Amino acid sequence: MEKNVLIPLPLLLRIIELLEYWDISEYNRAIREEYDDVQQSLAVKMQKLELRDAYAKIIAADNEDSRHDARIDYLWKKSRLRADG
Repeated sequence: MEKNVLIPLPLLLRIIELLEYWDISEYNRAIREEYDDVQQSLAVKMQKLELRDAYAKIIAADNEDSRHDARIDYLWKKSRLRADG
């Protein structure tokens, strides 16, 4: 059974940063593939969080210009998610 858990954003950012520093080139292929999969999954998770925040900025915009700018930012992040994911 798969369950979701809540991790504070600062901790998630620290985990991602820590994984970036580790050199696993000496490990066997299976470990490297698992490591790459975990890193990719966390990167996609961060992109989705950024996308959600960008959408919230559209909703909270004070005026039409701000809404337009927020929408452009949201669409750019959305296209990046599809390209990277």
